[in-house]
Amino acid sequence: MIIKNEPGIVVIGGGTGLSVLLKGLKKYSSELTAVVTVSDDGGSSGRLRAELGVLPPGDIRNCLVALAETETLMDRVFQHRFYQEGSLQGHNLGNLLLVALTEITGDFVSAIREVSRVLAVRGRVLPATLEQVTLGAAMADGSTVYGETAIRQYSSRIEKLFLVPECQPIPETLQAITEADAIIIGPGSLFTSIIPNLLVQGVVDAIATSNAVTFYISNIMTELGETDGFDAADHLKVIVDHIGQQIIDFAIVNTGAIDEPRLSRYREERAVPVSAYREEIEQLGIRVIEANLVSDDRVAWHDSDKLAAVIMETLRG
Repeated sequence: MIIKNEPGIVVIGGGTGLSVLLKGLKKYSSELTAVVTVSDDGGSSGRLRAELGVLPPGDIRNCLVALAETETLMDRVFQHRFYQEGSLQGHNLGNLLLVALTEITGDFVSAIREVSRVLAVRGRVLPATLEQVTLGAAMADGSTVYGETAIRQYSSRIEKLFLVPECQPIPETLQAITEADAIIIGPGSLFTSIIPNLLVQGVVDAIATSNAVTFYISNIMTELGETDGFDAADHLKVIVDHIGQQIIDFAIVNTGAIDEPRLSRYREERAVPVSAYREEIEQLGIRVIEANLVSDDRVAWHDSDKLAAVIMETLRG
């Protein structure tokens, strides 16, 4: 499909899943663009957003560190979290530095650019939008809930997500999508990391008209409060329902086994492996790529190298 040595790749998402993927992809290409959700309102990011009116920096920070050329002391500095009692407790130093650089440079994108230089980032990281947006959800019980944390914790099933206010992406995002050889959606929390990016006006249309090969990476485990009981096809159907069209060429699903100690730990969180029913996915017009993608970590995350290798093999096939 693609013969470029370093294909242009746009990765869309947020949370841990996005940074895991980037760690693997940076070994194959420096033409990487991570488009990161900015609707987070929990933890250090949420506190900074509420107190200072800034965009939540946490997922941005994680992606910057994931794309750093080498692991250095500065990487550790950016990930350092304060645990001592006091006003800084729970805050991440990288988050504070991004906020400070935003004030110094005058805008968030410039702050990200400066951090990228310090960390020798391979690629670039962009916020999904520069507008202060709140994630809203219409729930199955008829309620409307606002805020990512509140949505996660609400007991009823999510029916439909929306952003308040409607917002525009930054021009660099649309340009990256237009020029991309590959666009990757996920892995990550379906309702709070992936779909919010696709609700930013113009993003889906840009993906639909791009000549890029598009991938969706299915999560390995379900997520309590978001995707209870979902299989891989259910994830994809929710995306199609929210954006009103089918824009994905390939779905990458895990077929690797998860050992009993990890399964037991996840059962305590009421999470189970995401089943991949090939026929259901193919009925959506999406080709399925099956592979053992499970890491050897203590949690059932994707293995960065395995995942990146599958993507690159597909692109060069």
